[in-house]
Amino acid sequence: MPHSWLYSISGLLVGFLVGMTGVGGGSLMTPLLILLFGVKPQSAVGTDLIYAAVTKIVGTSLNGRLGTVQWSIVGWLMAGSVPGAVFCLMLLHHLGTLPISGRLVQESLGVCLLMTAPAVLFRPKLQLWASRREPLKPATVNMLTVLMGLVLGIMVTMSSVGAGAVGMAALVILYPMVSTRVLVATDIAHAVPLTLIAGGGHWVEGTTDFGVLVRLLAGSIPGILLGTWCAGVVREDIQRWFLAILLAIIGLRMI
Repeated sequence: MPHSWLYSISGLLVGFLVGMTGVGGGSLMTPLLILLFGVKPQSAVGTDLIYAAVTKIVGTSLNGRLGTVQWSIVGWLMAGSVPGAVFCLMLLHHLGTLPISGRLVQESLGVCLLMTAPAVLFRPKLQLWASRREPLKPATVNMLTVLMGLVLGIMVTMSSVGAGAVGMAALVILYPMVSTRVLVATDIAHAVPLTLIAGGGHWVEGTTDFGVLVRLLAGSIPGILLGTWCAGVVREDIQRWFLAILLAIIGLRMI
């Protein structure tokens, strides 16, 4: 595989940013594979989904033992995200290897990145606003959670992006009385079945490159550890602005 060491270096850099800032790896890894390495959009998305599933299974195992996962919220999210993922997989299967398929995935990635940028930048303000407004009725919250799950299912299956920043922004608005730690753990737990279903569908379609996956993991695992150790070195507001601008630029480049 040409430039195989560059995959590990890229994984190291992305892992470092993920560990230091908490941004979802797909927001950076997938466009990096497409723009830097020339990987086909479908293959980049499929590979990143399996990568995300592996890493989030580990995180959910730990959070499950700590009791920080709100499983009822996970269930409502899955009620929307699973049908959304299945629909997108059926659509991609129908399009097959047509040129429009790759273009659709790439433009979906660009749109999702443009949605992720403000979600990263304004999440603290959204959290403050949500805590001050009148609480919604439980039935309304459940319905909106299912709807948000549907949106996330479509976003993640088409682009591998959205389960992190966009999902957290939505959960903060819908569940302002739930602690951030629990919401983060819940968001990660929901991402496990979603990325497994979406990644499995891409795998069946033959759009997952396990050689690239192994090389990315070889760099990203130590990168995440190093980034976690360096977390807090840079002010949080500076991190948010840097990531929002970076994601917006990449998103515009993908469209």
